[in-house]
Amino acid sequence: MRSGNETETTDFILLGFFPEFKHITAMVSIILLIYMAAFTGNTLLILLIWLYSHLHTPMYFLLSQLSLMDVTLTSSIVPKMAANFFSGWRSISFLACGTQIFFSLTVAIAECILISFMCFDRYVAICDPLRYPVIINPRVCLQMIAMSWAGGALTSLVHTAFTLHFNICSPREIPHFFCEVMTVLRIVCEDISVYWEAVVITSIIVLLLPLSLILSSYVVIFLAVLRMNSPEGRNKSLATCSSHLCVVGLYFGPGICIYMRPGSANTPKLNQGLFLFGTVLTPLLNPLAYSLRNKEVISALKKLMGRWRCQSSR
Repeated sequence: MRSGNETETTDFILLGFFPEFKHITAMVSIILLIYMAAFTGNTLLILLIWLYSHLHTPMYFLLSQLSLMDVTLTSSIVPKMAANFFSGWRSISFLACGTQIFFSLTVAIAECILISFMCFDRYVAICDPLRYPVIINPRVCLQMIAMSWAGGALTSLVHTAFTLHFNICSPREIPHFFCEVMTVLRIVCEDISVYWEAVVITSIIVLLLPLSLILSSYVVIFLAVLRMNSPEGRNKSLATCSSHLCVVGLYFGPGICIYMRPGSANTPKLNQGLFLFGTVLTPLLNPLAYSLRNKEVISALKKLMGRWRCQSSR
């Protein structure tokens, strides 16, 4: 039987995060609590959208997929990280590492694509409301979701395969709390300058191009909102758009800081903090951003709580 410090030659060793931090046990416990809250919040939001017919609209259908992506992303990272920490077993198998890279990249890329589609949904709803049911019909909505997942999965598959086929330097130690593609590439024993350029190009396509389109669209959206005659319609549109812009910042902000910031490779602690924010806090804040200021979601939540109270009182 292997001891906690021994690994197979194909295994990786996850060094974790902030080893000099004195209260690391408390920190991991807090991360677990946030993970459970994020898991519960996103699952509840998916349940509400599925149960109540007034939420059966393209906007909420896309939002339910964003919540599903959040649950997938955080669940592919946090449980393994916590298990490694509390067990003292820091190794991760070659297959498990590849699985983490694939799912984390798939979901991260799919979220960027989906958020762009959500912006297009709001653009059509506000700037061309009469044609909205025709342009954003159920079939188009399903196509948006399929393109998001497929785009993320195909791009991730290519980068996962390329990353894991390189020779890794011994002792195969990854200075991170999960198998993150850029960190794994930094312990490769080959010249991968050409592949680095491909990673940079992918980052530009996945991050900067959608963000530019989103911000340009919102300039047009806000101009259209300001021209609305109805104060009620204006306030409702502003509330929805502000929630979506908050989500845009939560998703694109950490990604740009990690992958597009000059000298990012020289600040591993900052990168780990940004990854913690993106994989733990963002999935928690996403359902809050859409529910706290959304009367339709709050109404559905009250109905669900009322149904539970009635059933529990019988």
